[in-house]
Amino acid sequence: MAKITYKHPGGTVTVVDLDAPNTVMRGAKLNNIDGIEAQCGGSAQCGTCHVFIDQDNTLPLPEMDSVEDDVLYGTAVPRCDTSRLSCQLPVTDALDGLVVHLPEAQS
Repeated sequence: MAKITYKHPGGTVTVVDLDAPNTVMRGAKLNNIDGIEAQCGGSAQCGTCHVFIDQDNTLPLPEMDSVEDDVLYGTAVPRCDTSRLSCQLPVTDALDGLVVHLPEAQS
């Protein structure tokens, strides 16, 4: 189980406990967290699950593949060095304590 923290642009913080085999995106959807649309359902096609990984993160994240990299160029809010698609972040015990920041908009 991993504790994932979602930080909203307005300052609201939501913390959820997630079991594998979920993703950070699915955890948001299962817990009715606003700010993650996930229009494609998690297939790395739409970019509406864009998040920013907290800059203080030291947890091991999976490598970004070329599909995720390409999709991040078309998101509603410009990507930055910490941008990821939350559908491409599988929940594992190693992600316990992950903090993600939600963008102002997804579409």
